Amino acid sequence: MDTETFKYQRKELELKALLEITQAINENQSEVVLSNIFKFTCLVHLNIKALVLYLAKDGAFEKMISHGVKAKVPQLIPLDDIQDEKSSGQLRIELADEFSFRELETYLPVYHKDKMLAILFLKRKDLDQSLDLDFTEALTNILVVALENKRFARKQLQQEVLNREIAIASQVQQMLFPAELPDTEDLKAKVTYFPHSMVGGDYYDLIQRTEDEVFFCIADVSGKGFSAALLMSNFQATLRTLLRSDADLKMIVNQLNFTLFENTKGERFITFFLGYYNFKTKKLHYVNAGHNPPILCFDEKKESEQLDAGTTILGAFEELPFIEVGVRENLNQFTIHLYTDGLTEALNKEEEEYGEERLEKFVDEHLCVDPDDFHREFFKEMRAFSEDIPLRDDLTLLSISVR
Repeated sequence: MDTETFKYQRKELELKALLEITQAINENQSEVVLSNIFKFTCLVHLNIKALVLYLAKDGAFEKMISHGVKAKVPQLIPLDDIQDEKSSGQLRIELADEFSFRELETYLPVYHKDKMLAILFLKRKDLDQSLDLDFTEALTNILVVALENKRFARKQLQQEVLNREIAIASQVQQMLFPAELPDTEDLKAKVTYFPHSMVGGDYYDLIQRTEDEVFFCIADVSGKGFSAALLMSNFQATLRTLLRSDADLKMIVNQLNFTLFENTKGERFITFFLGYYNFKTKKLHYVNAGHNPPILCFDEKKESEQLDAGTTILGAFEELPFIEVGVRENLNQFTIHLYTDGLTEALNKEEEEYGEERLEKFVDEHLCVDPDDFHREFFKEMRAFSEDIPLRDDLTLLSISVR
């Protein structure tokens, strides 16, 4: 066969190879299909007997295609084990003793915008015939860029799905919170809520069952995101159903714990505080399930105390090991501040936490203060303390004043 005929036939085979791979890309075939078409195109139309293709992925090069190689080759080549000496055109790869590329006679680093995206190791079918390395590199580049585009599109789609989930979770969470809080002569409430991200794990509520009865609560679910929002949504639905019944606090908390454990099998938990005040009896009943103790302020005595009687966190045990209902009597005028740990764990520039001591001191210096005024003054102090250091967790402060 003369040289011209050989060159013509090789160009014809190369065009077939190019046509097949570009057609597969245009048809939006999957990564697996594209890889297989590339492999068989190389083996059928090009002078290639064996090949191994590695693609860059997450700080390493991962084996994508391997054919005709008897020796053991690595599945992953860490980026640190590859030295790309562009000046000399050499590619130095460190391999463990169990691996070898010796039977493959050459390699092609594949670049896109000065970034190495792939390494193709090759062995010729006919050693008497040359291999058009420029064309092989170009064909590989087409495949690799197509695979990179598919990977990018998949990540983009995953991000869009995640963003939609976050938006839905945020809407679900907003629906959990009361649309408005009471602001009357007898009962006034104020809440400040700063989510750490679009979807937080905090929950607060205030429910007036009758004119004389009011329930209020605060909770913090372990974890964040869509699953945490759904878990809290289910928790709120269970709580509100129980509050419509005649169940006492002990029964309500036990049932909440049972439902939570049944749904999560002990893998998620919720810290929770539930209070109940009766305007006729002037009694406050409460259960603290492993939550930051709310601070109760006695307006008449000008004193405050922490409400910590109750039980352990909800969801950790199938049955709560103990439970105590706290009671405070003869409460005509009082204020109670409920909060989550994002408040006390807020940091300043020295990485010092705000802490419970500072909170208690601030409350003692602002006893019997209107909830609106209390929040305005408190967060003024909080901003001065943190000096714009971002929160590490969701922050919720719910203040309730009874007159």
